[in-house]
This record gives sequence, C-alpha cells and structure tokens, in this order.
Amino acid sequence: MVKQMTEMLKGTLEGIVLAFLSVRPAYGYEITAWLREKGFSDIAEGTVYALLIRVEQRGLVAVEKVPSEKGPPRKVYSLNAQGQAYLEDFWRTWSFLTEQLAQLREGDR
Repeated sequence: MVKQMTEMLKGTLEGIVLAFLSVRPAYGYEITAWLREKGFSDIAEGTVYALLIRVEQRGLVAVEKVPSEKGPPRKVYSLNAQGQAYLEDFWRTWSFLTEQLAQLREGDR
C-alpha cells in the first residue's frame, strides 16, 4: 500500500501544497511539517522544495525572502492569482475523478 500511496500522492501533492498556500503563506519546512502532521509522514523535505521550485517557475506563487534568525533568509511562498486559478481547476478535476471513482466502486449503478 505504501508504494501505491506514494504514486498517487505524486499526482496530487502539488494541489495539496497549493491548497495549503491558499490559506496562508509558508516556507518549505512549514509545509513539510504540516504535511507530516496530516499523515503524509513519508514526504521528504527535498520533495517539497523541488515542488516549490516548479510552482515558482510556473508562476503559481509569489515569493518573499524573509530574514531568518538561523541562517540565510527564508523564501516564503503565497498563492497568487494564477496559482488560485490553477487550484480551482485542480479542485474541479479532483471532484470529477472522485465522482467517477465512486461510481466505479459502486459498480456503475
């Protein structure tokens, strides 16, 4: 089950992270900690940081460098308008998929 969960999560992690950022700005470690709190304990920090780089390059988030008490400034990410539109599309797609899967599970009744 762990391998299957990992594969499914790869396809949805971006939407999950963007949904989190739609609630409040955060930096990479905060996002990783929140995911682990929510039960996604196998997620590595590197996975989250790579995802954040991708969504930044695609223009889905705004980035602000904030001074840190320990070390270099932190990159704090927040959802921008383009990211919000992408997230809305993600939720529409998610709803469609879950409805179709529920029908399949029920035997297409």
